[in-house]
Amino acid sequence: MRSARRSGRHRLGTPGLVHCVAHASVAEALDEYRRSWLTTVLLPARHSLAGLRRRAVAAAMERAWAPAIG
Repeated sequence: MRSARRSGRHRLGTPGLVHCVAHASVAEALDEYRRSWLTTVLLPARHSLAGLRRRAVAAAMERAWAPAIG
């Protein structure tokens, strides 16, 4: 687990590497899409839901059955 003293770094503006929240546009976007602790606990992130959907479709296609023609 990451220690509290080490904060995340961002490659934008590489020379001194600053935390991504130091960039105003990133900070505004994060504030706009911040989820409450309850929704964070109850619902997985959007990218997780997309992966689950994709795997479900692939599994359904794998189990699908069609009669042989010919």
